[in-house]
Amino acid sequence: MPELNDLLPMLMLIALIGGFAGVLAGLLGVGGGIVLVPAFFYALQSLGYDGPQLMQICLATSLATIIVTSARSVHAHNKKGAVDWEILRTWAPGIMVGAILGVLLVAQLRTQTLQAIFGGLALIVGLYLGFGRSDWRLGETMPRGIKRATLSPMVGFLSVLMGIGGGSFGVPLMTLHGRPIHRAVATAAGFGLLIAVPSVIAFLFVDIAQSRPPLTIGAVNLGAFGIVVTMTLITAPWGVRLAHAMDPKPLRRVFAVFLVLVALNMLRKALWG
Repeated sequence: MPELNDLLPMLMLIALIGGFAGVLAGLLGVGGGIVLVPAFFYALQSLGYDGPQLMQICLATSLATIIVTSARSVHAHNKKGAVDWEILRTWAPGIMVGAILGVLLVAQLRTQTLQAIFGGLALIVGLYLGFGRSDWRLGETMPRGIKRATLSPMVGFLSVLMGIGGGSFGVPLMTLHGRPIHRAVATAAGFGLLIAVPSVIAFLFVDIAQSRPPLTIGAVNLGAFGIVVTMTLITAPWGVRLAHAMDPKPLRRVFAVFLVLVALNMLRKALWG
C-alpha cells in the first residue's frame, strides 16, 4: 500500500479530473473517459501499480464511471427534449454486441498494446475535434440496414478499446448524417450507457493477476470509481447547461490540442517506454 502522504494528492487529483470530465461529458459530447483513462493511468502508475494489466484497470474503471455520468446526462438532456430515442432503440443491439467484443479483446491485451491503441484512436478524435467542420456530411439520414449493422458494433467496440462512452464516435457519426449537434450530444450520452453497462459487467470477471490496486473487483477499481462518480454527479449537469447556453466551438479547439498531446504521449510511452 502507498503511504498516505503519497495517496492523498493522487486522490485529490482524481477528484479534480473527475469534475473536469463531468463537464466535458455534457458540454463537448466527447465523453469524460477520454480524459479519465490517461488520468487513471498516470495516477496509478505514480502509486507503483505499473503492471502489464494497468490499462485494463484504467479502461474498465473509466467505463464504470460512464454508467453514472451518461445516465445523469441522458436525464438532463431528455428534460430538454433533445434525446432521439428512435436512434437509441435501433442502434442499441449492435452497440452492445460491439462493446462485449471489445472487452473480450482488451482482456487478452497488455498495457503497452492498449496504450498504442488508445493513443492512435485518441489522435484521430483530437484531429477531428480540431479540424472537423459542422457542414461535413456523409448523408442526410442515419444509416440503416447493413450499414447500421456494421457501424453500430464498431461504435461499441472502438469505445471499449478507449474506455470511453459514445460521444467521441457517436457525435461525429450523427452530425455527419445530418443530426443537429445538440441532439447528437444528447443521444450520444445514451450510447454511453449502451456501451458501459454490458462492458463493465464483463470487466468484473476479468482476472488481474498482478499489481492490483486496493478495492479492485475484476478490472474495476472501486476507489477511483467512487471519487470520480461523486464529482461527475455534481459537474455533468453544468456541462449540459453550458452546452445549451453557449457556443462550445472555441473550447473544442483548445481541448483538441490537449487531446492530441495526450495521444502523442501515450504513443511515445507505448513505443519507447
